[in-house]
Amino acid sequence: MMTQNLLVELLVEELPPKSLKQLGDSFAQLLAASLKTQGLMNQDAVVTTYATPRRLAVHISNVAAQAADKAVTQKLMPVAVGLDAQGQATPPLLKKLGSLGVNASVVPQLKHALDGKTETLFWDSIATGIPLTEGLQKALQEVIAKLPIPKVMAYQLADGWQSVNFVRPVHALVALHGADIVSINILGLQAGRETQGHRFEAKVNPIVLHNADSYAQQLSTEGAVIASFAERRTEITRQFTSAIAQEQLTLIDDDALLDEVTALVEHPNVLVGKFDVEFLQVPQECLILTMKANQKYFPLLDAQGKLANKFLLVSNIRPTNPAQVIAGNERVIRSRLADAKFFFDQDRKKTLASRVPELDKVIYHHKLGTQGLRIHYVRAIAKLIGEQLGGDALANQAYEAATLAKADLLTGMVGEFPELQGIMGRYYAQHEGLDGEVAFAIEDHYRPRFSGDALPRNQVGICVALADKLETLMNMFGIGEIPTGDKDPFALRRHALSVIRILIEKDLPFELNALIGEVAGVIDNQNIRNQWTDDNIENRRRSGEKIEFVGVAHRRIPRESHEQLLAFIYERLAGNLREQGYTAQEVDAVLSLNPQQLSDIPKRLAAVRAFAALPEAISLAAANKRVSNILKKSEGSIHEEVSTKLLQEEAEQVLYQTLTTLLPETEKAFATGNYIASLQALAKLKLPVDTFFDHVMVNVEDKSLRNNRLALLKQLQQTMNRVADLSKLAT
Repeated sequence: MMTQNLLVELLVEELPPKSLKQLGDSFAQLLAASLKTQGLMNQDAVVTTYATPRRLAVHISNVAAQAADKAVTQKLMPVAVGLDAQGQATPPLLKKLGSLGVNASVVPQLKHALDGKTETLFWDSIATGIPLTEGLQKALQEVIAKLPIPKVMAYQLADGWQSVNFVRPVHALVALHGADIVSINILGLQAGRETQGHRFEAKVNPIVLHNADSYAQQLSTEGAVIASFAERRTEITRQFTSAIAQEQLTLIDDDALLDEVTALVEHPNVLVGKFDVEFLQVPQECLILTMKANQKYFPLLDAQGKLANKFLLVSNIRPTNPAQVIAGNERVIRSRLADAKFFFDQDRKKTLASRVPELDKVIYHHKLGTQGLRIHYVRAIAKLIGEQLGGDALANQAYEAATLAKADLLTGMVGEFPELQGIMGRYYAQHEGLDGEVAFAIEDHYRPRFSGDALPRNQVGICVALADKLETLMNMFGIGEIPTGDKDPFALRRHALSVIRILIEKDLPFELNALIGEVAGVIDNQNIRNQWTDDNIENRRRSGEKIEFVGVAHRRIPRESHEQLLAFIYERLAGNLREQGYTAQEVDAVLSLNPQQLSDIPKRLAAVRAFAALPEAISLAAANKRVSNILKKSEGSIHEEVSTKLLQEEAEQVLYQTLTTLLPETEKAFATGNYIASLQALAKLKLPVDTFFDHVMVNVEDKSLRNNRLALLKQLQQTMNRVADLSKLAT
């Protein structure tokens, strides 16, 4: 059947820039999938996506005018129901055939075949292929229903009566099969061949498309529009490269911002703007965020990696003299940067310490109280961690940093740009002349903020970051705020992974169960609660202020919350390790022992992987699993000691001797953290273990012999499973 290329375009009002790329891709993929399902499109057809701020379009090669006919076999009903004793059609069969558009004349052509154990009637027919007009109409309706639009807009059609829903109002529909218009109707619009070019720079409007293949070329030459999202992005990048080469500066890469700007323009023109040097006195993070978030500008860095007083902007017009465009953008950015400078200057008039009492007015959670109460918990936990990591000096620094860590939440700069929390706290601390490690800890206590983010850069930051995240986890679990499904409003999964990363990557010596217990103990500490209660609640109540969370001061962390949090962290750890490339068996083998020192886990996993590569590994893992099963089924307690007098068989004597000789070697390696050596030494057990199971019956009638052999197996299991449960490696 003859095929031609197909073009479909929806001309719309300006689409949301942050979702344009996804909308364009989904529009093309969904339409192509529907046409393919209907048999109108070949498997090898090429699908080309177009997306600009004002249009969603797709070009598909080799689309048929009508789908090919196909044979269809339809089950009707059991023979006993459809035919009477004389083989004539019954009323139910005639009714069914009538619904298919045929009559009793086809009864002799019906096939008889078994459907399970029942002889059934089947009707073979040829289904006429769907025409493109009908198929495209159906496809577009499906696409509009399935597009990933978080919030649709209802708007009125030109007739003034009907309303339709779409992401933005649609003004024109193009559907061309080759040079022919496909007569379809969607969203109150009849398909045609006319579209619009650039609002200001098009040479011709409307643009009358010759055929499906001339779309991109006509939009470019007649409409001053680069229809392809990818091509516009590439063009912007090319102009960036040229501009920064001339300025001898470096661009701050930001793919998300580049995608957003690509979605804002149809005819990109990169220009260089500048601002007054005096604004560089403001922290560069503030200036960069202002330029990116508010103006969609691209900041530039000098050779030393410092922010330059120049930026790149992407205009949607190309005037002969761009001076006015540049000047207009410079006026806007000057106002924005002046606001940032004002906030910075005003914020520095108050110390961080002077802001801390005001945190008692900032509600953290209606069941947990304020940020002021949180500070009491966090700094006590940070001090406790600091004492264990570095003694009094580190503990005091951690206490000071934790006290000031949330103070910048009350500054004007963070109020305007919440993304700068912590960062501004560090700048203000440095301005006050506070200890450098304390200042950086104020910034770093939020780290890691996301997957792959850097960890705190000093010990003080580690103490406060751990304290902040553990307090959040413990308190949230204490009030039952446990993530379920995809819901995690307090980012507890991220907090758990942050704790895991800090403990492992910083090689900290804490045992997780003990650490969580200490955190719960701090939160349960009555002195901390009383300090918050006595110093704040009563005075504020007398002043007439409404206190809605007084009762939280008397809450204790339930023991089950402690256990739930521990399990939650291990679950996150297991998932994280699998993402790093460890197999489920390797992870299960290590974590099934619930190792409390998380910093040991990578070494244990490396040892398990090295052990699994040994020739003896498969046999020993299987034997370990067999031992585990025997011990699980045994009744009563198993003796810790093995009696040599009861070792009757040579095989059990040899196994006991091998274990006795091997134990000091494995324990020494384990104690020094040489887990690979500890596991590799187990290779010597293969022959004695195999021989034992070949020649020794464990569950004999003699109770003393049976208990002694169980004790031997228990000792074997303990020796083998110090580093990991090797039975988990058995297939």
